[in-house]
Amino acid sequence: MARVSGSAPSRVPIAGGWDSHTCVVDGRWIEREPRRPRVEAGLRTEALLLPWLAPTLPLQVPVPRVVHERPLVVRHRRIRGEPITRLDEVAGRRLGQFLLALHARSVDEAVGLGVPDSDAALAERDGLVHRLRAEVLDLLPSDLVAAGRALLERVASAPVDSLVHADLGPSHLLVHVERLHGVIDWTDAGLGDAALDLSWALHGSSARFAAGVGDAYGVHPSVRARARDWHLVGPWHEVLHGIDTENAAYVQSGLAGAVARLSAVSS
Repeated sequence: MARVSGSAPSRVPIAGGWDSHTCVVDGRWIEREPRRPRVEAGLRTEALLLPWLAPTLPLQVPVPRVVHERPLVVRHRRIRGEPITRLDEVAGRRLGQFLLALHARSVDEAVGLGVPDSDAALAERDGLVHRLRAEVLDLLPSDLVAAGRALLERVASAPVDSLVHADLGPSHLLVHVERLHGVIDWTDAGLGDAALDLSWALHGSSARFAAGVGDAYGVHPSVRARARDWHLVGPWHEVLHGIDTENAAYVQSGLAGAVARLSAVSS
């Protein structure tokens, strides 16, 4: 049924999401409002970056715009599809081609649009690594602390020389008509290590999907090794999120994931 002219738009909240309150408006639009002040910068970066990126990428991405300033609200047209579940080689190749195109975009042009520069990205990463050392490392079992410390040292020395999505996993990859169709949730996008975007695809997906990504992207062994490090440190972020939100369940599940991944490569 068509909405009566002048009536309020329909708004359906989407549950979950660490960073933003999200709802579907009139079935066609996605609106997001930051849950915490620091998330606002990420939403503003999306609104600067994605209109420039979208025409050059082989998969659909949101093209958000700011529709309200106080509180900040950004809106983009809803991208069709559901989160990927079939991790086959064809889908892996499509993602590899997408990441190759994304990582080829000019860092200088992105910074010129207003994306934080490499100094700012390095400072943010240094702050993150400091928190991981101070708040998560000592929560590991004693026999994994040395491996965890070495992991953080490697992550701290990774390059910051590419434009990255920075939170690429199956919940952010949309499939429509049995094809990988879109990539959503760019709140963490900015300058970073290209290997971060390959971490789940190469080390947390299926063997066939990973092979497709690797073949299409042309992954160098050094990038593959850094991607593994980023995959290992992934659950540590969940621990920090649990600490920040005073949610013990996130702390425990993140810690369990960190232990499982480190144990698998340390045995």
